[in-house]
Amino acid sequence: MRIAAREGMGMARVGIREVAAHAGVAVGTVSHYLNHPDKVSSEKADRIRVSIETLGFIPSNAGRQLRMGISTVIGYIAPDVSNPYFAEIAESVERRASDFGVSVFLANSHRSREREDAYLRVFEQHQVRGLIVSSHLPIEDRLAAVRSRGTPSVLVGQAARSHEQASVSLDDVDGGRQAMDHLLSVGCRRIAFVGGPLGIPQVADRLAGASEAVSAAGGAVTLEVINEPDRTIRGGREVAAALLARPADQRPDGVFAVNDLLALGMLQTLVAGGVRVPEELALVGYDDNEFAEASIIPLSTVRGRHEGFGVAVVDLLFDVIEDKSSTARHRVFKPELVARSSTLGFVAR
Repeated sequence: MRIAAREGMGMARVGIREVAAHAGVAVGTVSHYLNHPDKVSSEKADRIRVSIETLGFIPSNAGRQLRMGISTVIGYIAPDVSNPYFAEIAESVERRASDFGVSVFLANSHRSREREDAYLRVFEQHQVRGLIVSSHLPIEDRLAAVRSRGTPSVLVGQAARSHEQASVSLDDVDGGRQAMDHLLSVGCRRIAFVGGPLGIPQVADRLAGASEAVSAAGGAVTLEVINEPDRTIRGGREVAAALLARPADQRPDGVFAVNDLLALGMLQTLVAGGVRVPEELALVGYDDNEFAEASIIPLSTVRGRHEGFGVAVVDLLFDVIEDKSSTARHRVFKPELVARSSTLGFVAR
């Protein structure tokens, strides 16, 4: 049977009744094919499959969710998907979520509290199965309110303070310590920490670790803190331009940038300005994003991502959804320093 296009309706959505008519089966048989395929004979299943492909039928998950009471979607709110670090987490989350038979809807908050709140409302209204949230802002109280109404979540990137709030994070204090220890080990003594705002927990933790390393080193080591809230390549370029405006003997000989984007922006401008990296200035970033190793001068950095990071996030979310009380609600990954050409070869003066 051929289904003619309805005049005046344009691109009308094909429904289950049209599929049933095209396949020559009952509507209930199509419903079984979609929800309980074991109840449909192979001959009828083949006819229904052909009809679905021919008509371009898209099943409605909303209706299925109402019948089954279970959503097939989880939401992921990221602060900046242009940052490769968050894009890589999203990709690994998506791969792991598919193992659970769910899809991931990605939302970009642009580091805005208003956008975070708007996406939290949207996802809650659509009754997603759970939420994965990366934020640089205090958000646990808002997630607690959402959780009280039935939507569980995992906080990613910052360790939760509440036992009730599940989280997967990095030991950023240790990461900051490793970055600074590396700069000290190659001979840097006038070191700048670049990043901000300093009220962001991840930034504050990395600075705390760096400060501990400087204190432990003793001697004639100075640490300058440059609070740069624009943690992008543009922000890095601006900081580097300000350093180039100083007399050479008043510039740092080592820089720890709070993320790779800042470090790469600084690297571009410093090299263009005639500074020899790493001979005159050693530079360390943080995250080990996909551009760090591919830079014209490969960037030393602290690797914050792990193959198991996205897997851990999704697995923990489903443990929370299934209310597995024995599961540890907080998982902390250890970062790892990766030494490359932007520091190796520094010449102490």
